[in-house]
Amino acid sequence: PGGRQWSELGAARAIGCVVYPATEIEAPGVIRHVYGNNFPLGEPSGEITPDVQRLSDLFTSAGMKAPVLDRIRDEIWLKLWGNVCFNPISALTHATLDVICSNPGTRALSRAIMLEAQAIAESLGVKFRVDVERRIEGARKVGAHKTSMLQDLERGRPVEIDPLITVVQEMGRMTDIATPALDAVLALVAQRTRLAGLYDGAAGAEA
Repeated sequence: PGGRQWSELGAARAIGCVVYPATEIEAPGVIRHVYGNNFPLGEPSGEITPDVQRLSDLFTSAGMKAPVLDRIRDEIWLKLWGNVCFNPISALTHATLDVICSNPGTRALSRAIMLEAQAIAESLGVKFRVDVERRIEGARKVGAHKTSMLQDLERGRPVEIDPLITVVQEMGRMTDIATPALDAVLALVAQRTRLAGLYDGAAGAEA
């Protein structure tokens, strides 16, 4: 609120990281690792600084992959590209990634949302290193994994609608790019989670 992180911390004190591993909470304090060990890193400025290189070396020494990228925002959008569609669809259907990406209906809906998000991102200078079909296939290959939003819904925890979905809708409005598929799914998942007492944001509440 009030832009405090930007004004008091600033981008210069941040290092971007995209968390790709898929995990599930099996019990309090017990996390099951399902897939992946990749943690791309990058300075907001795109520079390869001693700080980001040192952090990468620490990740690598622990057995993880942590490539340093000069365009970390591209990688953030690549992850968000899946989150913006797979998370709400899974919360609405209770389907796992393999089912969402294999069913013709939900795969087509995912693709429609992703194309809307891609148009927004590219208008802001983002470059995608894979096409939409390859991104969907990558999610399908993860297998019978429940998204974080579905896990939160099933466990009665607050869901992350605004940082994963509403923010893309807001950027669509900022760039004058229509997002009809995203708008419809956002309205549905906001109502579903609001009725469950797990979401109190403004998305989907307007008349």
